[in-house]
Amino acid sequence: MLVAIALVFALSASARAQTSPYVIASSNVAVDSTSAAVLPAAISDEADEPVLTIKKRVDEVNVLFIATDRHGKFVRNLNQADFSFFDDHKPVESILNFRRETDLPIELGLLMDVSGSVQGRFGFEKEAATGFLQHIIRPGYDRAFVVGFNKESHLTQDFTDQVPLLAAGVRGLKDGGGTALYDAIYKACKEKLLRGPSDHPIRKAIVIVSDGEDNQSEYTRAQAIEMAQRAEVLIYAISTDDSGLILRGDKVLEDLTSATGGRAFFPYKMKDITHSFAAIEDELRSQYAVSYKPTNFDADGRYRSIEITALKKDLQVRARRGYYAPRQ
Repeated sequence: MLVAIALVFALSASARAQTSPYVIASSNVAVDSTSAAVLPAAISDEADEPVLTIKKRVDEVNVLFIATDRHGKFVRNLNQADFSFFDDHKPVESILNFRRETDLPIELGLLMDVSGSVQGRFGFEKEAATGFLQHIIRPGYDRAFVVGFNKESHLTQDFTDQVPLLAAGVRGLKDGGGTALYDAIYKACKEKLLRGPSDHPIRKAIVIVSDGEDNQSEYTRAQAIEMAQRAEVLIYAISTDDSGLILRGDKVLEDLTSATGGRAFFPYKMKDITHSFAAIEDELRSQYAVSYKPTNFDADGRYRSIEITALKKDLQVRARRGYYAPRQ
C-alpha cells in the first residue's frame, strides 16, 4: 500500500529495544532510551532503512484532507460525490474507501525555534505550547515529542503520551543561537516520523513555532519538504514574528505548510498564539480520508501530484500536494 495518509500509517508499538542513548541528529543532547520518556518505536538505526517499506498493495493511495467554506469554517458533512480526485493529473481509476475521520490517534512533533531571533515572546509561546499539548494528547491514544532548534536540533522529550513529561520538555527549552529550521524539519521527519505501513491509520503532524528565518541549515527548504512528504507528515506553523510586516520568513512558513497540506498562522498579539494552537487542534480532528487506486500507476519512485477539488461552490479543499511512488 502506498500507504499515504497525509499524516500517516505509523509503525506500531512492537519495536526493538535499544540500549545505547538516543541522540537526534546534529544534537548534543542525549536522552536515555530506557527512560519512561522514550518509547521503543523511536529506533535510531531506522534512518538506514529504505524510505518506504511496502508490505501491502503498492497502488493504493490514502490521503487526509480538509474542506472549508468561504469563511474558513470546517464543513464536516460532505460525501465522496462532492469531490473530484486526480492523481498525476489524471482522474483516479477507482475510489476504494471514503470516510470522515475525526478521532484518529495523533503522532505529533513540536518543533520550537529557540534561536536568538525569537526572544520577545518566548516565555508566552512555551506556555501556549504546553496548553496545546495538554488539550490534544490523550494518554494511551496519542503521543508527541519535543524538539528545540537553533543551529542544532535538541530533543528535550522523546515520544510519549504523558503530558507532564512533554510539558517538562517544553519548559527545558533555552533560547539563543542561529537558526537551522530546514535541518530540524528534515531530521524530525526522517528520524521520528518516517515509518513503514501499519495496520491502523494515525495522523502524523509537525507543529513549528518559528519566525521562518533560516541561516544555518545544511538541508534546503526543498529537501525538508520532500522528507515531510515522504514521511506523509502535515506541517503546521505558528509565526513568532510580531512586527506586523510581511517578512521573508512568512513565505517560508507558507511554503512548508501548503506543500504538506497544513496551514501557517501569523498571530500578531500574544493571545492570538493560543487561538492558533486551538485552530490546529480543531483541524486535526476535522478531516476526511480517501483511499484510491491511481490510473496508470508505476512503482518507479517518482513524484506524483494529488489534486482534490470540491464540486460545490464556495468550498475549498486543503490536502498535501503529492507523494513519492514506491520503487519496486
